[in-house]
Amino acid sequence: MVSSDQRRRQAARKRYERQQQRRREAQQKARRRNAVIAGALTVVLAASAGAYASGVLGGGKEDKAAAGASGEPTPSAPEKSPEPSMAIDTKAAYTMALKTNHGDITIAMDAAKAPRTVNSFSYLAGRKFFDDTTCHRLTTKPASIFVLQCGDPEGTGYGNPGYELPDENLDSLGKAGADGMVTYKAGTVAMANSGPNTAGSQFFLVYEDSKLPPGFTPFGTMDEAGLKAVRKVAEGGAEGSAGDGAPKKPVTIEQATVTRK
Repeated sequence: MVSSDQRRRQAARKRYERQQQRRREAQQKARRRNAVIAGALTVVLAASAGAYASGVLGGGKEDKAAAGASGEPTPSAPEKSPEPSMAIDTKAAYTMALKTNHGDITIAMDAAKAPRTVNSFSYLAGRKFFDDTTCHRLTTKPASIFVLQCGDPEGTGYGNPGYELPDENLDSLGKAGADGMVTYKAGTVAMANSGPNTAGSQFFLVYEDSKLPPGFTPFGTMDEAGLKAVRKVAEGGAEGSAGDGAPKKPVTIEQATVTRK
């Protein structure tokens, strides 16, 4: 006769085995995906600087080369979560304040034109999702774009909130030029993504005018003090020689808050 303790141990062992199996499947899937992305990135790098720029702003589905990490990071495979219910007033003005180790960055967010993006930031900031996280990527002159990328709770380029957001406010970027690029002006704050309608929590702060494909939701604008702080970080450069890697001056978001004016 099987005792209750034995049944509990058997159930626990089965749960563990299922978890291990799911983890192995997730890792195998990630390796296959990363191999495809890495191959595509090689082609993109050879094609044009503009296409390269689009590749380095992935959010949550990047390979280890693009993530700028040493070794092989373990991708997160969180359970899919529903997008948070709309809880903001799209006619109101919202501000996101980032308290960092390099000074405060205040971002005026456009709730009217990017309501689901702003709503997501309000939801995540309220749950301290961004607190004590690092800005894992800086791009400088060799990369031909000028951004600081943040919002990954893991600091690897893989982190995400478990749900994806649709692209918003792309029309505000204007018509693309013959090269397929538009200018993201200095001070712009936009969403990183891994393709159309795949934004999560990662975002980038544009500290100098940058040519990019018109595929990254612009949802806010930094204040002058924040722009100055990001430029100071950029002056320190990025790890590696390609102008795309972790900032040499590490940046930590100590606290993120979203308030309605």
